[in-house]
Amino acid sequence: MAFLILGLVVFLASHSVRIFADDARTRFIAQRGENAYKGLYTVASLIGLVLIIYGYATARAAGPAVLYDPPIWMRHITVTLMWFSFVSLSAMKGKGWINSRLKHPMLAGIKIWAFAHLLANGDVASVVLFGAFLAWAVVDRISAKRRAGEADAHPKYPFGRPDIIAIVAGSVLYVIFLFWAHQWLIGVSPL
Repeated sequence: MAFLILGLVVFLASHSVRIFADDARTRFIAQRGENAYKGLYTVASLIGLVLIIYGYATARAAGPAVLYDPPIWMRHITVTLMWFSFVSLSAMKGKGWINSRLKHPMLAGIKIWAFAHLLANGDVASVVLFGAFLAWAVVDRISAKRRAGEADAHPKYPFGRPDIIAIVAGSVLYVIFLFWAHQWLIGVSPL
């Protein structure tokens, strides 16, 4: 569990610089350049991700300490919510209705992913992992909303081609994950 927690701290701290130390980030970039910042950010993110994966796998292999035992039908809700997560993540770069409505589709996708997995997993390692990501995404969204001019930064777009692309791409990724990739990557079939 220690590796999981350390990984979460490293990964989420590297992704929280704009929340807690935006001025320091700006000064660092001004002094050393954007590539130096991105390099440091990437290294910290990768170290955190490796620690999260190792820590989560180790904690699950040791035998799950169960906080709650969700009913089986919660898994059906999780499977359904994950489609929305994939579509949200697929909409993050497009200038479409989905992006303009969600404002931060990547954060929305992460919140849906984390919440959905909390519905289906009651073991301590899962609650720590998905709870940490859910809390971080909520705090990051609040922080982004408070940044100056955020309300004007997201123009409204009509439903169009970027939305269709996001729905199709998200659906394709969803099906791949549902029927193959989740089992291959995580070792657990969602079905």
